[in-house]
Amino acid sequence: MKPFLIIQLRPEDETADNEYEAIRHYGRLEINETKRLRIEETGIPNINLTQYAGIIVGGSPFDISTPTDQKSSIQKQIEIDFSNLFKKVIDKDFPFLGACSGNGLLGNHLGANISKQYGEPVGGVDINITEAGAQDPLLKDFPGTFRALVGHKEACDDTPPGSTLLASSDTCPVQMFRVGNNIYATQFHPEGDAAGFTVRINTYKHHGYFPPETAETLIKTIADEKTPYAQEILKRFVERYRN
Repeated sequence: MKPFLIIQLRPEDETADNEYEAIRHYGRLEINETKRLRIEETGIPNINLTQYAGIIVGGSPFDISTPTDQKSSIQKQIEIDFSNLFKKVIDKDFPFLGACSGNGLLGNHLGANISKQYGEPVGGVDINITEAGAQDPLLKDFPGTFRALVGHKEACDDTPPGSTLLASSDTCPVQMFRVGNNIYATQFHPEGDAAGFTVRINTYKHHGYFPPETAETLIKTIADEKTPYAQEILKRFVERYRN
């Protein structure tokens, strides 16, 4: 059986390890069903899509909307590498699920404007499924609204050209979209849970997502968040493409 390629962009070992384990846990993936690739130092190598069942991309502290002259050399390289990868993924309609940064990178590649207009503070939000989303295999038979964990400074301003909007929220119009039949992106975190977000809050409390002094309050608030439907999306993605 072909493994799923999990691409990560987090420079911090603790947050990267936690994210990887959460993807495996909620995707019901054994270690031997994954190949893990951390690209925050080297960029993306040449990937042969025929070797994988699908690709899952996590979040990162990089902001696409940062002015180019203020981006690090590795961020510039990662954005170029993802653009090249997306050309192959879209050409083959290859199974792909990008969360948060994966959402912004794909949206940017498609021509969507990425800005801080629809950033959302760390916490739980109500995700509303569109008519098209209700028919999608990853969301079919979901309630019309479900909870998910978010925390991002930027987002797509509009549905990316050539894509189908599957879900939105009152505070962020593009929460999930699909390209073709098999390429997905979510602004929310389908792998997110209270334990994982606690790790991220402690790691990124000085990165501009929220006032640092509110970290403990945020941790207490997310402790009560339950997001089974968001996590079900990750499980369904893996089930749909693992064979």
